[in-house]
Amino acid sequence: MTSDDLNRKIGDLLREIAPQVLGAVARRHGDLDMAEDAVQEALIAAVRKWPQDGIPQNPRGWVYQVALRRLTDQTRSEAARRRRQEVVARDAAGGDAAAPPADEELGIREDDSLLLLFMCCHPSLSSPSAIALTLHAVGGLTTREIANAFLAPEATMAQRISRAKQSIKASRIPFTMPGDAERAERLATVLHVLYLIFNEGYSSSVGPALSRTDLSGEAIRLARGLRELLPREPEVSGLLSLMLLTDSRRLARTGPAGELIPLDEQDRSLWNGNEIREGVEIIFHALQQGRVGYYQLQAAVAAVHAEATRVEDTDWPQILALYSVLLRMSDNPMVRISHAIAAAMVHGPGRGLELLQTLDSDPRTQRNHRLDAVRGHLLEMAGDLEGALHHYRAAASRTGSAPERDYLNLKGARVAERIGAKAAPVVKDSRTSPYA
Repeated sequence: MTSDDLNRKIGDLLREIAPQVLGAVARRHGDLDMAEDAVQEALIAAVRKWPQDGIPQNPRGWVYQVALRRLTDQTRSEAARRRRQEVVARDAAGGDAAAPPADEELGIREDDSLLLLFMCCHPSLSSPSAIALTLHAVGGLTTREIANAFLAPEATMAQRISRAKQSIKASRIPFTMPGDAERAERLATVLHVLYLIFNEGYSSSVGPALSRTDLSGEAIRLARGLRELLPREPEVSGLLSLMLLTDSRRLARTGPAGELIPLDEQDRSLWNGNEIREGVEIIFHALQQGRVGYYQLQAAVAAVHAEATRVEDTDWPQILALYSVLLRMSDNPMVRISHAIAAAMVHGPGRGLELLQTLDSDPRTQRNHRLDAVRGHLLEMAGDLEGALHHYRAAASRTGSAPERDYLNLKGARVAERIGAKAAPVVKDSRTSPYA
């Protein structure tokens, strides 16, 4: 194994271990903020030591023990805080001379990452604060990524995360898996958190890569664990189905150079048939339970796309009907945009553009590029090339994702060429859309 392969393996392993260890340390110590600092120190030590000495036999136990040592040093005195770098250096130099005991002896449990998930969705927190904290602690997202997910300033999000940790500490509520009644109250927030983590992994809002499989994979893993814990909750099944059906397209979404390939241009033979079959089966059984919810309906939309072997076969009337029901359940602006796209595919671009006008005064869409991108696409379909070019350029200037920016700039350049050549407007097949 090359050093690059080893470092990649270590990075993947630590991303899997981190929320499990953090859950166990916080459960034992009762202070999420201090536990997070201690686990970060342990992860730094692992990154320094493991490439030289190899991955220990029980890596999770190794990180857990180093984190507890760091926490002990931290709580003994304020002087230990000033010796942070000395402690990290000591751990990296050989703090695990004795092999750590098995996870059972250390008190680490397989469901500690789910415990951490419910802990972050704490009753002392508002829903937005709980979501932000969980994305940070469980999903490993940066403050900037969370801010993009919330369509909020980065400084605001940093304050929200810090205050959330302090609120949990001040509440003195035990860090334990909640009972049935309390768990039901927190479930909506937990599902929303997992949804945001998956979306950030599947379509990264910042950076050079279109996706971050570590985040989307972790969201799927947590959703599977949550479904095992709550098998009779149809919305949990709906969310897992939505993730699987969406993730099934991942390999077809990028070209050889990492460029974005829109839905209507994807090679559907590259879609993951196993994920499609599993996702369709899960949503079929979830809908039969008779308690239809937000995630189940989105999964049903994804299933309609997945079952179309050719883009021309997409059942847009059915998708439009599903989004119409979704609109009655949620005021989410992204649902409104998707509904407008479906309406344009069924009734023509004019209808879609008319529906988009209802979002022009919505502050939640002012910082997001998607409204401009979709409007540019529909204007191009309608033959308004000047308008399409303006909105493609506006969308490209607002996205933090390099592949999306390149794609939007390319769309704009092609429209500009048509304007320069005074080409006759070419209306795209109304049954296809790259923004579905």
